[in-house]
Amino acid sequence: MAGNSAEPGRSVTSKVVAILLAFHDGNEHSLTEISQLTCLPVSTTHRLVSELAGWGVLERTEESRFRIGLPIKAIGSRRSYRPTIIESARRVLEDLVTAARTCARLGILTDAGVAYIEKQCDHSPVTTFARMPRLPAHATALGKALLAFSSARIVEGIIASGLAGYTPNTVTEPDRLRRGLASIRLSRVAISRWELRPGLSEVAVPVFGSGGLAVAALALEVPNLRADLPMASSVLTVAARGLSRELVASSHGGCLMLIAEQRGPSRIDREQPGWELMPTLIAGAAN
Repeated sequence: MAGNSAEPGRSVTSKVVAILLAFHDGNEHSLTEISQLTCLPVSTTHRLVSELAGWGVLERTEESRFRIGLPIKAIGSRRSYRPTIIESARRVLEDLVTAARTCARLGILTDAGVAYIEKQCDHSPVTTFARMPRLPAHATALGKALLAFSSARIVEGIIASGLAGYTPNTVTEPDRLRRGLASIRLSRVAISRWELRPGLSEVAVPVFGSGGLAVAALALEVPNLRADLPMASSVLTVAARGLSRELVASSHGGCLMLIAEQRGPSRIDREQPGWELMPTLIAGAAN
């Protein structure tokens, strides 16, 4: 059986091609419609379409339908192709994993915590925001890198909501958190050592958009914080600067609107200085 398929003669490649050809008319299709057009089981269709969406080859709409992604559109277009911010973020995470050989994440601050995407150190694609749970801002390097450059109102709101202790290392004292954020503002490097769960250490740096607004953060998991901190902070700083330049130069005004929920900007995003400058959701960000 081709491609270890339960369907004789149909390789994985043929199934992927069939799925892409289902969009030859440029329409949007639901999973059920794709399954019917390709004569593939719904379970197989779901698995392959989800992976194609993870790579950006397909895009999921707010109505949970699918359409061709920008990379495929660019192949048949004579116009110059400029990657979306989402695609740039995926590429940055892939480059970080290649350089550091460890899991890389990109996160944004929402009222429910830190929404993030990640790239594991394997052959799997970058995850989507919708599939990943929120992280507590005060107990992660991603969150602290974002909080350090957020308004005092946001920081105090996080403190007022309660600083839950996940391990004995979690910072749960308000004054200690404030001091830590002040230090991060000077160094522009945030760390967490066993704060969310035992054995997990992380280094993160902010990503700035136009006007110096910290719109996201990049992070790397590190096995040994003391030994790996110089390497991690160096590669993260280079990656963050590159992504920041793309944000500032892009037509999106330098604002990384990577909201994982379909209801639009969260409460914290609306309170963030400069949030009103953010454009409509970048295509694919909510998927």
